[in-house]
Amino acid sequence: MTTPTILSMQPLGFPWQTLDPFLFCVHHNDAYPQGNAAMGPAASLAGRNIGQDFAGKDGWSMYHGDTIPGFPSHPHRGFETVTITRQGLIDHSDSLGATARFGVGDVQWLTAGKGIVHCEMFPLVHTDQPNPAELFQIWLNLPARSKMVQPHFTMFWHEDIAHVNAVDTNGKATDVACVAGSLGNARGLPPPPDSWASQPDADLAIWTIKMQPGARWTLPAATGQGTRRMLYFFKGSALTIAGQAVPPASAVELRAGADAELVCGNDLTEVLVLQGRPIGEPVAQYGPFVMNTQAEIQQAFLDYRRTEFGGWPWPASDPVHPREQGRFAKHADGRVEAR
Repeated sequence: MTTPTILSMQPLGFPWQTLDPFLFCVHHNDAYPQGNAAMGPAASLAGRNIGQDFAGKDGWSMYHGDTIPGFPSHPHRGFETVTITRQGLIDHSDSLGATARFGVGDVQWLTAGKGIVHCEMFPLVHTDQPNPAELFQIWLNLPARSKMVQPHFTMFWHEDIAHVNAVDTNGKATDVACVAGSLGNARGLPPPPDSWASQPDADLAIWTIKMQPGARWTLPAATGQGTRRMLYFFKGSALTIAGQAVPPASAVELRAGADAELVCGNDLTEVLVLQGRPIGEPVAQYGPFVMNTQAEIQQAFLDYRRTEFGGWPWPASDPVHPREQGRFAKHADGRVEAR
């Protein structure tokens, strides 16, 4: 009896379904209008639940922002956030004193470890045109031994991210961005040192795949033992995997140890792939804290109330950079990267 390539399939929810070692995955896609003088929307905010606006009214949300869309200062402990930008800009600031502006394909990888406070705001810098914003945010668990490591902030600039460019026999192209993990000769940039992704046997990969209409490409089998793989079909009208049709907006668990041929329909098709060997430890989560026991969660709340994870060094909970500021990162040690 042939072992199936597709193990399970379900509609994309909110957030997207994930497998250990991933905890959370969300796709934000907001058609923001022109910006105003404060880099907020040049549109009425009437009818929105400001501070908790996730409704997508008019094609966009303010999230927890009240002037500028985004997520003002909030804490994390015990896991990592990987933020993959596709359109728009994000202004980051954190309790370590680090700050950045990134976007248009850049990736931020943040190890929260023993505790960090950060904000992620979406400045609408264009006053004469719309400001579309699109991103993935992925939460990656940390093993128990790394839950309380020092926080670490890393930028992967889009110019440095390795790509696989394949053309099938009909001349149709597939492009794969290797945010993490290796694919053929393409190797992802080094993840933070305490990340599960840094373990040689974790077989962790984060790939975004873009296929021209009618393209055909084979996703190779994973090399690790016990690896699990999830594919998210989030853009396009038709896709077959190993000969089986997959409905649009689907989360598909694949048998990681098998090649999987992808054949897309007559429009641009995009998928996200998350894979890795499970950590296989108990998960206790309450909001922004992810530990192994409820006692550790209670301690996280106590520590945050007592220390605020180092305090907040910025004059507001939702700081943004000047409109004309380009992409950059200033690290806690004062090192500056500019793009």
